[in-house]
Amino acid sequence: MSRPHRLLPFLAWPAQWREHGLRGDLVAGVTVALVLIPQALAYAKLAGLPPHIGLYAALLPAVVAALFGSCGQLSTGPVALTSLLVGASILPLAGGPGEDVAGFALLLALLSGLIQLALGVLRLGWLLNLLSVPVLMGFVNAAALIICLTQLPPLFGLAMPHSDHLLVDFVRALGGLDALQPAAVAFGVGSLAALVALKRLWPRLPGVPLVVAATTAISAWSGFAAQGGAVVGEVPAGLPGLSLPPLHPELIATLLPAAFVVAMVSFMEAASSAKLISGRTRQPWDQDQELVGQGLGKLAAAFTGGLPVSASFSRSALNYVNEARTGLSSLVTAAFVLVTLLWFTPLLWHLPKPVLAAIILQAVAGLIDTGVMRRAWRASRDDGAAAAVTFLATLAFAPNIQNGVFTGLILSLALLVYRGMRPRVALLGLHEDGTYRDRERFDLPHPHAQLVILRFDSPLSFVTAATFEDAMLGAARAQDGVKIVLVSAAGINAIDATGLHTLASLVERFHVQDQTIAFCGLKKQVIDAMERDGVWTRIGKHSSYRTEHQALDALLPTLPAPAR
Repeated sequence: MSRPHRLLPFLAWPAQWREHGLRGDLVAGVTVALVLIPQALAYAKLAGLPPHIGLYAALLPAVVAALFGSCGQLSTGPVALTSLLVGASILPLAGGPGEDVAGFALLLALLSGLIQLALGVLRLGWLLNLLSVPVLMGFVNAAALIICLTQLPPLFGLAMPHSDHLLVDFVRALGGLDALQPAAVAFGVGSLAALVALKRLWPRLPGVPLVVAATTAISAWSGFAAQGGAVVGEVPAGLPGLSLPPLHPELIATLLPAAFVVAMVSFMEAASSAKLISGRTRQPWDQDQELVGQGLGKLAAAFTGGLPVSASFSRSALNYVNEARTGLSSLVTAAFVLVTLLWFTPLLWHLPKPVLAAIILQAVAGLIDTGVMRRAWRASRDDGAAAAVTFLATLAFAPNIQNGVFTGLILSLALLVYRGMRPRVALLGLHEDGTYRDRERFDLPHPHAQLVILRFDSPLSFVTAATFEDAMLGAARAQDGVKIVLVSAAGINAIDATGLHTLASLVERFHVQDQTIAFCGLKKQVIDAMERDGVWTRIGKHSSYRTEHQALDALLPTLPAPAR
């Protein structure tokens, strides 16, 4: 890809149109718009914001992200997980939902967008890989469960209080069961049942817009609002004006950790969609360029009255299924949002709020995947523990769920360092297949009474130097009369100053004990570091062997004959 096309990905769209035509993009754009418009209203509600802010976030931010992103099928706008993070971050600052939190959402969009933009411009997208898949899935499963808990009361027309303890709020909401409205329950439960049935029985039908249209018509006909039912109400018509986030230093400092979590988690969701789609279409995608696109999308939201946006997994899948090839599909979707804002917002007045709760519940059900956590546990107890701890911490900290991500991230990094400090070390013996393998596992003898072979499967760094030293000293005592310890070093990919210092100390100690250290399979970069340090002059004579066989052929004749 040429440099202009890499910096401005939309310049490559005409080539895709010439090859595949425009039909896929146009059909996908219309299809996604029918789903996005009601979802945008629902996800704004999930974030504790007025519904029209969701529509604002589905307009210019979606266009900007499509123009500068690298995967043409991604559908950017309000999404459930990011909206939950936004609500968890801003509602405690304002004491409750409403217009007063809109400025906090703008600032969160600005900060998280700047973080993503900086990571993309500096080509630092790899830093987001520090959040392991088990930790991310532990968080996502807990967040999905939290979303369900927050939407169950509204599904039945009950008020959901907001405090620092989500489970307490949920119990309090259930305490109002005596105030249930049969009409609200009918709208909420009926809508959820209809959405589930349509998805299972007629998956190609646009279930969300059909349910929204039907329930809005029934609500208007039956006078649901006049009977005290909760409806969306007035949605301001017209385009969003330019907005400016509140740039107060103390507020920036308060929201910065949450912005980091929003930037990280929202991009993980975007990246998972891009990876899956690019794997199927065989179209390349650029992680850093996608960070730029998603970051610019959030910045557009910050200055046009929106909330932090991300790429939706379900809407991106719709783009793919309808054969979208470029970001033109997102531009078509945004055009429908624009038309809705200009002329059709009065039609949304009678939309019952329990229906929005049903839309959210149906959408987030697909986020729950306990099978991933079970597979993580089977693969590694450490990964399983990290997923479980993140899951429990996210639930315990709710509604401040960003603390669950930080808990998982810290635990994941701690486990990484812990595993790094305990690399695989083995003494080797000659296997019947002619290779040197773990003698303990295969019950093999040492290759010689005065020589042992030690395999070290890790870089020799400050993290592993102590383990290497203990292993070498143990190898020197593995049997009586050891004169040579041969290190099988194919697994040593790098060596740092601490590793060189430890090796030099071992060489001196072995020399005093009338023992020799030899190496086989050393890589060039490790030898270069040894040469620069000067330790190579002391070990080079017996360290240039490529294999264990070559080393033994040279070393065994140098050993003294055993005493009779």
